Amino acid sequence: MNIRPLHDRVVVRRLEEETTSAGGIVLPDSATEKPSQGEILAAGNGKVTESGDVRPLDVKVGDKIVFGQYAGSTVKIDGEELMILNESEIFGVLEG
Repeated sequence: MNIRPLHDRVVVRRLEEETTSAGGIVLPDSATEKPSQGEILAAGNGKVTESGDVRPLDVKVGDKIVFGQYAGSTVKIDGEELMILNESEIFGVLEG
C-alpha cells in the first residue's frame, strides 16, 4: 500500500538507535528512548498560503531528518510503524 501525504506533511520511518552504550553495555528495548531521527519516505506538495499559492517543502524524499521526541502521529501501514509529521515539526536535515 502506498501513502501520499497531503499539503505540508511527510511520512517518516524512524532510524534505529544504538542498543549498546559507549561503555559496551547492551541496553534492553525498555531502557532506550524512541529515536528522534528518521528518513522521509513520502512528502506532500507543500503548504497552501493565505493567498492560495503553494509553497514547496524544504525537505524531499530520502532526506534524513531530526524531529522532536513527541512530534507527529504514529501509524501502522502494512505492519510497519511509520510517522506522519508536519514540516514545522522537523528541526533539521542531517547532511554528510
